[in-house]
Amino acid sequence: MSTTRRARSVLGIRPFRRLWAVTYLCSVADWLAMLGLTGLVTKYTDDYLLQNFAFVGVVLTQLLPGLLFAPLGGLLADRFDRRKVMICADLARFALLFSIPIVGSPIWLFVANFMAGSAAMMWIPSKDAAVPNLLRRPDQVETANQLGLFMTYGLAVVSGAGLYSVLTGVQTTLGISPDAFGEFGVANAVVFINALLYLASAILIATRIPELSLRNVHPVPASTAAQDTASSGDGSDEDNVGFIAMVRQSFSYIRRTKLVRGLLIGMMGAFAAGGAVIGAAKPYSSSLGGGDSSFGLLFVAVFVGAAAGLAMVPKLARRLPHDRLFGVGIVLAGLALIVVALSPHLAVSLVAAAAVGACAGAGFLTGVTIIGSQIDDSMRGRINAIYQSLLKIIIFGSTAMVPVLIGLVQPHKVTVWGNELIIDGTRPVLLGGGLLAALVGVIAYRQMDSRRTEPILADLRNVMRRRPRRVNGLLIALEGTTDTDTGTQAARLADALRTGERDVVLATDPALDDERLQDIVSGASLSSARAQALAAAAVRADIVERDIRPALDSGAVVVMERFVDSPLAHLSAVAGLDASELEGLADWATARLRPDLAVLLDTDPAATTADGGADGSSAGPQHWRVQQLLTEMASADPQHYVVVDADGSPDDVADRIHTAVQCALAGKIPGLSSRRRKSGRENGSEAQDPAGAQDAAGVEGRTDGAAEVSAAGETDPSDTDPSERARQGTAS
Repeated sequence: MSTTRRARSVLGIRPFRRLWAVTYLCSVADWLAMLGLTGLVTKYTDDYLLQNFAFVGVVLTQLLPGLLFAPLGGLLADRFDRRKVMICADLARFALLFSIPIVGSPIWLFVANFMAGSAAMMWIPSKDAAVPNLLRRPDQVETANQLGLFMTYGLAVVSGAGLYSVLTGVQTTLGISPDAFGEFGVANAVVFINALLYLASAILIATRIPELSLRNVHPVPASTAAQDTASSGDGSDEDNVGFIAMVRQSFSYIRRTKLVRGLLIGMMGAFAAGGAVIGAAKPYSSSLGGGDSSFGLLFVAVFVGAAAGLAMVPKLARRLPHDRLFGVGIVLAGLALIVVALSPHLAVSLVAAAAVGACAGAGFLTGVTIIGSQIDDSMRGRINAIYQSLLKIIIFGSTAMVPVLIGLVQPHKVTVWGNELIIDGTRPVLLGGGLLAALVGVIAYRQMDSRRTEPILADLRNVMRRRPRRVNGLLIALEGTTDTDTGTQAARLADALRTGERDVVLATDPALDDERLQDIVSGASLSSARAQALAAAAVRADIVERDIRPALDSGAVVVMERFVDSPLAHLSAVAGLDASELEGLADWATARLRPDLAVLLDTDPAATTADGGADGSSAGPQHWRVQQLLTEMASADPQHYVVVDADGSPDDVADRIHTAVQCALAGKIPGLSSRRRKSGRENGSEAQDPAGAQDAAGVEGRTDGAAEVSAAGETDPSDTDPSERARQGTAS
């Protein structure tokens, strides 16, 4: 789904759309307050020094509450009704800002601004923690966060600055006398309008978004790491827990939950590196010899890169899990920052700065998404608050320290490639920030990674090749011309693998059984082949989402009969439908999920038809055609297919299949080797057994170009794009 379609689907949810509008009002008010209060405080004094301090004072009094009271906002969000907390915070901001022009004191302006910032720290954690409960599905959290960041740091900035320019420029534009509105008339009007925006937000939340009071709409799946400790404080009795106990629960939760611990560690390193960039940006641009224009270009490059990173996260998350994407993003941001530190030319610095912004933006959005989708609702507000508090504390501290560190190094001029560069303290500071971010990213990755059995390089190759990410488990499909053979042998293979470290799941689909599919189709009054293909695809999509993907994500081995290729060959040969169209339908229904290993039962169509073992739909020439198409698919993809001689007794065929699976996956899939040894001893079919060895040698198929299975297991599920298999097979 494109970014636009995903955004439309999320904005189609009425409660979220209304909260998005409220976020717009509050964000515009925040930016307008920064500009409006700065303009007003300069009117209160004629002292040049105090006027220069005005903007810094307003910013600091808005920043300090985040350093002091953000954790308290998280406690309120998890303890009380989040909707009521947001209403009270907005009313407090309205009253405080409305009082500033009335009191007319610069001291009260800074005090009221500080208290309004404290109220904002109560509002933000409640809003962030409530967002996932407004969505239809947990996978929409990522898009919701994208829309929120776009609103807060994009549209609201432009709107706030534009509104301030219009309000302050009315008097000059219309030629109105300066005395018409009084000495502070326009400046006071800006602050009054600012306060009314917060009042409008409170009214909308109170009357139009009752859903903000919802809790735990999408419980965190039991398979996530955070769920193991989500109930550390007996969330069912949360209302009776005091604030001190909630604080202890928060730190205990962070200490015992690797996902959250890795998230916070990674963001601490990323924020420290970000502070180093902010503090060193201006002197670094001067060292490049480009003047003030180079500073502007670097500023633009970082933010353009950040926007690109935010936009790319949903596509990357389809190929790389969020916990891995977070760590990889921070590591790459650190490495790009090292390139910035060592850059000899402005052009190199611009590209590297854009890369820093892209990786940092991707890491930031991924971190927020993890909090919204994988942290239990009872802890979400506190984790959001800690996240916001760390953001402000670390960036504030690192930004303040960087100028001191830069001053410790005396500037030196060097010539690189004919260009004169100034090597000053900015280079070591940026280099240290990059190394710190890369190191912390590695630590965060090791803490959070839930796919230890899957090599990270395979996931990174999937990102490069634009493939969907592989899941934790293993999917084995049995393909053949008749559902009787594949169903029986799939059950036998699942039984043979049900010992050892991994769970084994036998997936069956009524749409893959021709007789049962006919019952479904006839009940729905579907007669055309295309309608039947759509019905089969719908049922297959349902079982993939309901049974197969959850089992794979939990690390299980899934054995499936006639997954995609057999139905595709059957509909193509029997119903005469176009193979490429059917392949596209299958890709859509299964979200391009393909087996890690497909076992083709190679039967003699003439013998099967003579014995009456084939179903009526596959008899005669059609049976031959189905077998031919399956054979071509196996020939086109020997790395993912093994062909087994399926003539003989069911016990003999089961032994051959088991041996073939052992050989194909030997040493490739962790957690299967011990199971295969146990199964071999129990069934008397060890690989070194002469009969077993003979079966393994006979697993070659009677097809041209089909893969012969060797004990070396020359199979790498990540090497060939599985979505190309059916297309290549049909073409051949």
